[in-house]
Amino acid sequence: MVTARDQALNPLLVADFQVRRGDFDLELQVTAEPGEVVALVGPNGAGKTTTLRVLAGLLAPQRGSILVDGQVLADTRVWLPPYQRPVGVVFQDYLLFPHLTVLDNVAFGLRTRGLARSVARARAAEWLARMDAGDLAPLRPQQLSGGQAQRVALARSLAPEPRLLLLDEPLAALDARTRLLIRGELRRHLAGFTGATIVITHDPTDAAVLADRLVVIENGRMVQTGTPQEVARRPRTDYVARLSGLNLLPGVGVDHGVRLADGSLITVPSPVAGPVFAAFRPSAVALWRTRPDGSPRNVWSVVVRGLEPYGDSVRVELESASDLSFVAEVTPAAVADLGLTIGDRLWATVKASEIEVYPR
Repeated sequence: MVTARDQALNPLLVADFQVRRGDFDLELQVTAEPGEVVALVGPNGAGKTTTLRVLAGLLAPQRGSILVDGQVLADTRVWLPPYQRPVGVVFQDYLLFPHLTVLDNVAFGLRTRGLARSVARARAAEWLARMDAGDLAPLRPQQLSGGQAQRVALARSLAPEPRLLLLDEPLAALDARTRLLIRGELRRHLAGFTGATIVITHDPTDAAVLADRLVVIENGRMVQTGTPQEVARRPRTDYVARLSGLNLLPGVGVDHGVRLADGSLITVPSPVAGPVFAAFRPSAVALWRTRPDGSPRNVWSVVVRGLEPYGDSVRVELESASDLSFVAEVTPAAVADLGLTIGDRLWATVKASEIEVYPR
């Protein structure tokens, strides 16, 4: 296990760079420790794949530096091409060579580093055995299932013993059942890797299971980092909140309330002050056809903007008259009882006790 002291004193990857591509500007600092798995997450277009291409040597940044194990891979004077970098890459669609057997696919990287064919194939066979894929050696890629291809691609990347491993949406090509099985298997293999791993993913479950730490980027900038548990418990942007299954409302604390950007005041359990976030789960939102009786503290007139199945529940996208948006999670029976359709006008309530407040 990587300790906080190890992380402070011994980074394996140290990257600080900027890339401009048209109107897009990516500026990122990212580190990773020996044995650490870092998941880079963010919405489409945030800069995840661009980061992977820069680290792999497929794209040159405009400025900055990249060091792995103290070796400079890129700076203002140095730019090592991919084949000279101690970096392994597993692409989303695996990119196995269709004309080679599985064994020769895994041996390919070793051969490009000058190993004799017999030595490279022997080492490739060892790596396939480590991946529980030794029996696949004589097959061609087109004969493999998605899970088998993933094991082979991982073996091919690890066989040259890279210090940095880059995984680009490593489970995206798998069906739901295979994904569930392979996710835990991939975590087991990564736990035995002594180098650093960067996983590019948009899937919160993949990130939570595979990673020791998350780096969240939006619009080319890091917006939050921490363990999966830390990020999920206290999101700092709407994207991260939705990723974590929470609603997030920024505001300013005023005694037992939070003043939101639209001027409305929501009641919270304890006194607060200063810039804060108010977070609550979609399941904490109750929906009504008419304004509820009594005196609920937090009540909004809302319009239904979307309905989406979510496991055994239905998520209802809501928007208030002042453009405040959040999500409710209700049962299919509640959807039927309320007769919900897009465009319906409802009342939404949230108990003060269901809201967590923390500093911005």
